[in-house]
Amino acid sequence: MPKTFLSFLLLLAGILQKVPAGLPSDGTKSLIDNERVAVWDVTWPIGKAAPMAQSQFDVVTVDLANASANVTNAKGKTKAVSFRVGQATFIPKGDSQVEEGTGNSSRHAIVIELKDVTQAPLEHNSAFPEAFPRDGAKKLLNNNRVTVWDYTWKIGVPTPVHFHSRDVVVVYLETGEVRSRAIDGTSTVNVLEPGLTRFNARNRTHSEELIKGASRAIIVELDDVKPRRKYPIETVIQH
Repeated sequence: MPKTFLSFLLLLAGILQKVPAGLPSDGTKSLIDNERVAVWDVTWPIGKAAPMAQSQFDVVTVDLANASANVTNAKGKTKAVSFRVGQATFIPKGDSQVEEGTGNSSRHAIVIELKDVTQAPLEHNSAFPEAFPRDGAKKLLNNNRVTVWDYTWKIGVPTPVHFHSRDVVVVYLETGEVRSRAIDGTSTVNVLEPGLTRFNARNRTHSEELIKGASRAIIVELDDVKPRRKYPIETVIQH
């Protein structure tokens, strides 16, 4: 084997071994960290390429701003990508890429790392329907790890009482107030703003009503089966 080619292979192997985990990195803020997910608020700078990063978990991103970037994969192929508010993207574990912001606005997104944990499915014994699907909810992604919904509440119109059999990560996109009412009659008013992200554990029954402002959210339902390495992705709706 020629020495020059052998040197190239050794250099390439060294680079791949040094590819860092995707998060944390500059421009990130930790929001949630529990046994199921790690959630980050991330902003990518314009005109500055971040180092090659490799995702150590399956990832869902939810964009908070309209932006554009050049994305280069581990094979050196670059493509121009546009991002829009509410766009949800699934990135399989192990993917490596470099992203450089273009245009006038920085990319700003919530990044949800899906930890490799096993959780037995929760049996649905409730007399009420599952939280999703429901009228007005758009399915954005569906695979063996997550189902992602885009839902907008209408002011003064309560949702039907529903049961959550899955843990969810909710990313809010607008400013408003939503009242959550449990079946025992107790209620809580949630003050919402763009970028607010919450983890809600499963086994909940309630209804919700927008009482002030506006409310749109991207709801990421976590699947309860043990994860595998690769997942076929069903993209149902593109924004």
